[in-house]
Amino acid sequence: MAKIATLITNLFEDSEYTEPAKAFKDAGHEVVTIEKSAGVEVTGKQGTAKVKTDYGIDDVKPQDFAALFIPGGFSPDQLRADDRFVQFAKTFMDDKKPVFAICHGPQLLITAKTLEGRDATGYKSIKVDMENAGVKYVDKEVVVCQNQLVTSRTPEDIPAFNRESLKLLEK
Repeated sequence: MAKIATLITNLFEDSEYTEPAKAFKDAGHEVVTIEKSAGVEVTGKQGTAKVKTDYGIDDVKPQDFAALFIPGGFSPDQLRADDRFVQFAKTFMDDKKPVFAICHGPQLLITAKTLEGRDATGYKSIKVDMENAGVKYVDKEVVVCQNQLVTSRTPEDIPAFNRESLKLLEK
């Protein structure tokens, strides 16, 4: 089963982490949370989810993981201000490993300059940012691009996001 790196910090969208993480774990995959430091408790923006991080970004390498998961909320915007997270995400895209980004998750991929020429979706407030990054923005519940990138728009899209993410992990 796959070991999935999850880039997360405070103010992530609660259900956009908890529901996919549960689906991944239920399918037998390992979900590993990564923040600036290991053992930090991060809280979702709705206040219902708290996650203790497994590793700090300096303690992990992209090569140790089969896939990358980026939940939405304000977390991706905060993480993209740190070049270590940007480079970590860029490596997954460059290596053509599966990447799952929901809602504001693509912000980290925009900063990594890895979305040009791809079909993708995200929360409506980042549509112009995505288009400026060279994305063909598709307003659908889930978009799978080049059998690598899975993106969705909002918590309502989570069932489709989970379905397509799990399909990629089966390959």
